Amino acid sequence: MVLVVSEEVREAIGARRPVVALESTIIAHGLPRPRNLAVALELEEAVRREGAVPATVAVLDGRPRVGLGEEELERVANEDIRKLGHRDLPLAVAAGASGATTVSATARLAALAGIRVFATGGLGGVHREWTVTQDESADLGLLARTRITVVCAGVKSILDVPATLQRLETLGVAVAGYGTDRFPGFYLADSGHPVDWTLDTPEQVAAVMRAQDALDAPESALIVANPVPEAEQLDPALHARVLAEALRACAEQGVTGQAVTPFLLDYLVRHTDGASLRANLAAVRGNVRLAARIAAEWARG
Repeated sequence: MVLVVSEEVREAIGARRPVVALESTIIAHGLPRPRNLAVALELEEAVRREGAVPATVAVLDGRPRVGLGEEELERVANEDIRKLGHRDLPLAVAAGASGATTVSATARLAALAGIRVFATGGLGGVHREWTVTQDESADLGLLARTRITVVCAGVKSILDVPATLQRLETLGVAVAGYGTDRFPGFYLADSGHPVDWTLDTPEQVAAVMRAQDALDAPESALIVANPVPEAEQLDPALHARVLAEALRACAEQGVTGQAVTPFLLDYLVRHTDGASLRANLAAVRGNVRLAARIAAEWARG
């Protein structure tokens, strides 16, 4: 089989010990060097402190890997590698290419390895002006057919949040707020939109996961939307002002397609003096810790 699972992760899965999958796009494309490697190691350590095994996912030299050693993490952090969605995996394997995995590719490879819990920052979703561009993240379709629990801080606030929630409903993907009845807004604790279900403890999340299996439900994901703490969120007024400016700049410069998201995120970082990045990292840290606690409850059976 082409999938390479590290010995530590393989043994933990075999022994039904808790494992948390982590994506690698934040390392390769989301943070500046050398901070990206420090954050990658920090997130893995955060998983370990909660009693779980971290499984960072990437593709190196055409081999999809679930669980990276420090040298492999250094490669992801320091080499100029591709960003891979799940559709890119066969191409990367055949070409012997290296790449960091997005939410869709990470979820796919983690599920193949037998991992049930995955932590990330924010999901992709339906882009603004979808009726014109038809631009929608591949994350949504992949999560509609992959049995995995994704702990995230909602979807990136540069997207069309209500359209994304509607699309998730149409696709049959379960969404629950963690300790809240509001859908988080990535940098913000509240996107301004409600969720239908609230889960308050890791035990409750694990109970839903077991119910998914017991009901022989369709192979879709469970999204646990965990808000960034209000004290660590981006100031909502600053967020609204800079995002409006970023969207205008994007239109004026003719930025389209896959270039839109990195353009907007970079604009937010630069024009909030790094505050958006700090809120992003606060959200990721919280999601990683919660995912490890959920994985521990899931492993208890």
